[in-house]
Amino acid sequence: MRRTLILALGLSFGAAGLASAAPAAAPASDPTIPQPGWTPPKNAIGQPDLSGYWSNATMTPLTRNLKLTKDATIPAAQAHQVEKVWAAAQEESVKPTDPNETTQAYQAKSSEAKLISIRPDFALAGGDVGGYNAFWLDPGNSILEVNGEFRTSILTTPDGQPPARKAGAAPAYGRYRDIYDNPENRSAGERCITSFGRNAPPPMLPNGFYNNDYYIIQTPQTVAIQVELVHDVRIVRLNAQHRTDGVRPSMGDSIGHYEGNTLVVETTNYPEADGFLGSWKNLKVTERFTRVSPTRINYQFQVEDPDTWDKPWGGEYDFTPMKGVIYEYACHEGNYALRHILAGARAKEQVAATPAKSSGER
Repeated sequence: MRRTLILALGLSFGAAGLASAAPAAAPASDPTIPQPGWTPPKNAIGQPDLSGYWSNATMTPLTRNLKLTKDATIPAAQAHQVEKVWAAAQEESVKPTDPNETTQAYQAKSSEAKLISIRPDFALAGGDVGGYNAFWLDPGNSILEVNGEFRTSILTTPDGQPPARKAGAAPAYGRYRDIYDNPENRSAGERCITSFGRNAPPPMLPNGFYNNDYYIIQTPQTVAIQVELVHDVRIVRLNAQHRTDGVRPSMGDSIGHYEGNTLVVETTNYPEADGFLGSWKNLKVTERFTRVSPTRINYQFQVEDPDTWDKPWGGEYDFTPMKGVIYEYACHEGNYALRHILAGARAKEQVAATPAKSSGER
């Protein structure tokens, strides 16, 4: 199968040039901009209506690729040209390839190999043995547009990167990736118990591969957010207080309230498994959901942890309508393989502990 190198295209600004021109004015009908005279709808119980099926899939990465551009936005014409290149590249990527060809051989002869340097995170989906090909992936086919601007990153920090970490802060990545002591060390996403990206725990982020869909249900006491990957349901308790019993529920403890047409959600009490960039004990994420047009919900998030960063920071994107409804997502790879994953680790340890025989021994 063709490896999914084409997905490394990401924001291939080079395909359309790295012009730094200011974005053109958005058309009056732009759904990302609240239109004069439009009133956000209310549901039957008088709340701002956020219900329904929504998606946050986007070509735009969480962080800006500074090798391509330092600008926070690009002109609309350039964004649309990149989207056309992306669509053509995806179509090309699903064509049959030699099933006996190795990833290395394919990369060596393919012009798509250059794309890995643009979006190396997408190579994780198909750039290695056992990876998916593009047929199975649905990462989004448009560049993120917010308030009429085409963004180069979801993060809204000045450089599109997480801020510097304080001295002594926990590492941002990889703390448990290569630990195989017991089942509890392994990711719940590995066993399809929870999402393996960050679709569900706040801040809710697109994973870049697929299933970036949500179903929002509102009641007088709660807001439930069903996440397609992996059939998680996050419960936001309205007009409530954070729990004080020391329990850290999955996805954290989310409480919310309405401020005008905006649902404001504050989440604390994260379990370590749902921490964000190494932060969890004192992590607080504040989210704001605002209906800005009939077809857009603006989503903003702010991240705080005084032990990890000097000041709050965050990001923003728009939810767009999902086509269809959410069905159950089910997978079983890690469940069946967990025993073998741990057994392989024990075998590797045994080999390492066995003294090597000298060349004269038989």
